[in-house]
Amino acid sequence: MFTPVRPPYLLRRYYNRFTWSIPGADRKVYLTFDDGPVTGVTEFVLDTLDEFKVKATFFCIGSNVKKNPELYQRILQEGHKTGNHTFLHKNGWLTNADDYVKDVDEAARHISSGLFRPPYGRIKKAQAELLLPHYRIIMWDVLSYDFSPAVNPAQCLKNVITHTRPGSVIVFHDSRKAFRNVKQVLPGYLDFLLRNDYVPEIIP
Repeated sequence: MFTPVRPPYLLRRYYNRFTWSIPGADRKVYLTFDDGPVTGVTEFVLDTLDEFKVKATFFCIGSNVKKNPELYQRILQEGHKTGNHTFLHKNGWLTNADDYVKDVDEAARHISSGLFRPPYGRIKKAQAELLLPHYRIIMWDVLSYDFSPAVNPAQCLKNVITHTRPGSVIVFHDSRKAFRNVKQVLPGYLDFLLRNDYVPEIIP
């Protein structure tokens, strides 16, 4: 199913208790990375962020944190923030509420955070109602499509540059599937942000 770069208005209205963007009177934007930590990929992302002196928020899969605890600690030690992205990258539309929450709870054993992002952006209202007392659910304003084999690096960069605005929450992935695009797009995008006076921040 095709998902637009910017989420549809009706979807944002339906899930109006989620965070889709963080508007303010300044030019802050919020870079996020999903699906890590993954060896080789997450190190590249961290090295690139460090080169540009930029901080980001990483929505981590609990099973990946369990496999790569040192890499997870590096994310935190370098001043970035983390969020819960379930333990097994569960699709909420295909999972009952109790099993979904149990998977989030399992991830929480490895990820200490009050932020949650549903994998694929797919979550049922019943699941959200169980999670909202414990988590701020972070969605996005701009989806890069770095993970899609149908999107080349030039299109991926265009996706994020064209749609970025003050307050945007931008989604990249530190996953093997996305690495083909991320390794080419991320440096150019960070350069674009800084040249245009955007201020990348972690999600508060």
